[in-house]
Amino acid sequence: MFTVIIELVTGDITAERVDAIVNAANSSLLGGGGVDGAIHRKGGPAILEECRALRASRYGRGLPVGQAVATTAGRLAARWVVHTVGPVWSATEDRSPLLRSCYRNSVTVAADLGAESVAFPLISSGVYRWPKQDAVVQALTALQASPPGIELVRLVLFDDATRQAAERARQTLLGSQSRPAEHD
Repeated sequence: MFTVIIELVTGDITAERVDAIVNAANSSLLGGGGVDGAIHRKGGPAILEECRALRASRYGRGLPVGQAVATTAGRLAARWVVHTVGPVWSATEDRSPLLRSCYRNSVTVAADLGAESVAFPLISSGVYRWPKQDAVVQALTALQASPPGIELVRLVLFDDATRQAAERARQTLLGSQSRPAEHD
């Protein structure tokens, strides 16, 4: 049986040395704040150039929530950036299937490219206000079923408190299927 290794680390996703990093993008694909802005700034103009080409062809109205698409990683250590648009959290509507789709579609796009390792931010947990504990549960639920070929999934968390909460959620959900990681 195939088992993906899921690592939880505190760090800067733009510094990850993996095959693909996932960008929590906005639907325009043209950069923004948070993770999206950091990836575009550090990756350089090649990412924006490919995003503009995607907007001019397949995604004229923007990338739909839950979908994923890949570009070059430009100057980043990764080979590719997989862009996905997370849902805005709602107290009155369950949007968790859309959030899990972000992870599933992103890891599938990465696998289709030939990636073996993928780093994710905690999608929708910033300006889209998804409660961090539940965001971790949704991420781990989706990622434990990563496609064959993906050997390592790293969830890169902004601070130690979020990583510690993620470790507790991982132990509850996944047990021994994953391992903790130290990361610099």
